[in-house]
Amino acid sequence: MTVVTRFAPSPTGFLHIGGARTALFNWLYARHHGGKYLLRIEDTDRKRSSQEAIDAILEGLEWLGLSADEEPVFQSTRQSRHSEVAKAMLESGNAYHCYCTPEELAEMREKARAEGRTVLYDGRWRDRDPSEAPDNIPPVVRLKAPRDGETVIQDAVQSEVRVANSQLDDMVLLRADGTPTYMLSVVVDDHDMGVTHVIRGDDHLTNAFRQTQIYRAMGWDVPVFGHIPLIHGADGAKLSKRHGALGVEAYRDMGYLPEALLNYLMRLGWSHGDEEIIPLEKAVEWFELEDVNRGASRFDFDKLGALNGHYIREGDDQRWLDLIRPGLEKEIGGPLSDDQKSRLAAGLPGLKPRAKTVLELVDNALFYAKKRPLEMDKKAANILTPEARILMASLRKKFERVPAWDEPSIEQALREMVEENDLKLGQLAQPLRAALCGSTVSPGIFEVAAALGQNETLGRLDDIAVN
Repeated sequence: MTVVTRFAPSPTGFLHIGGARTALFNWLYARHHGGKYLLRIEDTDRKRSSQEAIDAILEGLEWLGLSADEEPVFQSTRQSRHSEVAKAMLESGNAYHCYCTPEELAEMREKARAEGRTVLYDGRWRDRDPSEAPDNIPPVVRLKAPRDGETVIQDAVQSEVRVANSQLDDMVLLRADGTPTYMLSVVVDDHDMGVTHVIRGDDHLTNAFRQTQIYRAMGWDVPVFGHIPLIHGADGAKLSKRHGALGVEAYRDMGYLPEALLNYLMRLGWSHGDEEIIPLEKAVEWFELEDVNRGASRFDFDKLGALNGHYIREGDDQRWLDLIRPGLEKEIGGPLSDDQKSRLAAGLPGLKPRAKTVLELVDNALFYAKKRPLEMDKKAANILTPEARILMASLRKKFERVPAWDEPSIEQALREMVEENDLKLGQLAQPLRAALCGSTVSPGIFEVAAALGQNETLGRLDDIAVN
């Protein structure tokens, strides 16, 4: 059997973080078993669905590297097929027409709730003769669900789950206007797409019982269900925007990397020993549904940031230069020159360990790209007193005579001046940092001067000496 999984988002909003994890688990399971991973856009709610949301879902999946193996299926294009299956169940006696009025249905609901029952429909049209049908009531089509025994699911994550059939009523398959319901559409689409494993959030677990009954009514093989726990906030409450329930594009815009987000999401509810850093190829090798936790996971921005920082440190410098260039050019108001690119390339190794997001990397790298004269922040301006500026002018002369412009030579020149003038290291290093960076925070100052190059370092010292 070829394993076929699917991700089936509703385009009533963007690809949120929980949906991204569901897509990832489906992708991993299919890849692990050499199968197919498909995408279905469940766009039957035409009022709430939007092209903007569809585009965001597709772009989000592409950014994460989770694009489907085939073109997406749009559920709204398959309504005639859904209706065809409902009519087949009518012909086989596994479904029937129900002519209840809205008032009758409201009365049933009130009675069931008053009695504390989950069954809302009493089955009054289940076995009635169609000749009794009123002329002015368009019927719905209901499943003739089994009333005795249990519906049992061997869930790949939740283990065996069961419900008494007496707790399930005869669900609607086709509405009075002929449109199919969600329950019917999902089953028909999964069957026609050849889906063998339905991996989704455990908020769909109760749906699985009803959908299983449709499979059996049609004589179709029931897929393997795997219902994964939802993601909660760090405080254990239902995930909301304040916890991180944002669209995937928001994480991209906040400077998170797709590989870091994938690594973090796979560890939210799935584990392989004590491994924290899990490359995607290893996850494909190791992923099994039986290793998915049954309890809800908690979203933690600190852990995501730590993972993102790891991938920034380990990543290719050229990739980061390409990623941060648009942000830097926006800040400086124009394209980077060759000299600016060279300074960034030289300084990037010292910047990567200090950044947890691409945005932080942009902020930290900005002083390398800024044009002279630098604008000083308040702390830097306070450090650059008249006395400090005099010292910088002297240091500039010493730096001018450094024959080999590298970190050891720069440090040696500065320490010589410290000894010659009976100073403390900070009396030179602090104003030097302010002069070269425009702030009091940076990588090691000798590293910074080396990355800036001799000419740029001397020029930035000139700028503060004459102010």
